[in-house]
Amino acid sequence: MKKRIYYDSTDAGGIVYHTEYIKFCEQARSELFFKNNIFFNNDGYVVKEIKASYISSAKLGDIIDIKTKILDFSKVSVNILQEIYLKEKKIFQMTLKVVYIKNAKISRIPKEHLKIINEYT
Repeated sequence: MKKRIYYDSTDAGGIVYHTEYIKFCEQARSELFFKNNIFFNNDGYVVKEIKASYISSAKLGDIIDIKTKILDFSKVSVNILQEIYLKEKKIFQMTLKVVYIKNAKISRIPKEHLKIINEYT
């Protein structure tokens, strides 16, 4: 997913604030489902574990590219690698584990979600 950096994502110096990278990755993960007409009501994915590495910074006006890859998955969880690039240079990397929640309980990932997850493996 490509995204332009706007003022609301930066500090006073025009540099992207560190938590915004995690937000950008969340938006990219959500978009994988939204573009397949899957929207969440009493279900969804919540982050169980996260490890983030900040390599370099993006600035106001930059266009970044957020890449998502599924490392592996089980019946209820998915391990994901997400990287953010600026002009072909990696500036951020995050690995995370998300679990599928339905009605406030960890549940099996639905089959229609597994089709999408398999596309990014």
